Amino acid sequence: MIIRNNAEFGVELALAVPYAYWLHKNNQLEHVVTSKGMKPFYYFCDDVREEFGHRTIDNAEAGLNDLPNNWIHGVNPLEEPGVLDYSKWTPPPYKEHYKNDEIDFGKPIIFISNKFNLEHGEEPLGYFDIKCLHDIFSYLTESGYSVVYKRVSNRESHFTVDQNEMNSVNMGYHNISADVEEVGTITDYDLTKYFDDVHLFDDVVEKYNHYSYNEIQLKVMANSKGFITVCGGNSILSSFFGETVISYVHKGKELRPNYFGKNSYFPKLSGANIIPVYDVIGKVNDVELVKEYGYKINDTGTNDYTKLLEQIKEEF
Repeated sequence: MIIRNNAEFGVELALAVPYAYWLHKNNQLEHVVTSKGMKPFYYFCDDVREEFGHRTIDNAEAGLNDLPNNWIHGVNPLEEPGVLDYSKWTPPPYKEHYKNDEIDFGKPIIFISNKFNLEHGEEPLGYFDIKCLHDIFSYLTESGYSVVYKRVSNRESHFTVDQNEMNSVNMGYHNISADVEEVGTITDYDLTKYFDDVHLFDDVVEKYNHYSYNEIQLKVMANSKGFITVCGGNSILSSFFGETVISYVHKGKELRPNYFGKNSYFPKLSGANIIPVYDVIGKVNDVELVKEYGYKINDTGTNDYTKLLEQIKEEF
């Protein structure tokens, strides 16, 4: 069997990779054709061909119709959101394979994944801003953790981006920044330099440049004790490592009741402790529908990270 897939990053991780690993375990996997940079996620396959120079949000074009699961939100997404057909679905044990003694910051690692992208044409709201990051960095480092902070700029050469990410670059969404009194304008990348125990992931990649970008990512994540992430592809990846994952959710089908329940693909990826934190921003949601789900609506038009910070302090 040949796996041929260039779906969005998170979709490929949740749908294509577990099917490929199931095929491998059943001696049915011939080779994998995927996007640039994805070979480490298919470490179990001897013949991985990184042929795609782009990803697509078109499920048919991405090759999803050739998989047992072709829709990430579930076989029956209205009644059982997030529940897949698991008959040919076995997530690879990334933690077991990539855990190592080489990458060590001297303290337990919390891996933070951020993003700053257009969201199907809408302005970015699913991200952690400078003030939020400052509060998270301060709390975690004062509590004895090392932090690894990752946010792709979508201009990296290590991997392939999708249409949303390409449009973000074209529209000038490059940096998360803020004006800080007596300091001036700083970006999230700059902010990491103000903390001894916060490590910018790009610097980690540069230090261990004998590995590929995603090899380093998987090795650092395999050594991490917890994850803080924005819902999406990074939250899916974070869920492969059997640790606590705090996922910030502000919109989307993940708001459907019990989306992160015990039968959802999220906890089934590794048995991780998935903790969604909801900040339901009214202007980008169907307000009447999400009210039926029982959520409190954030009518400010911007992010409210209060619950996120409270949850971080409770878990870490």
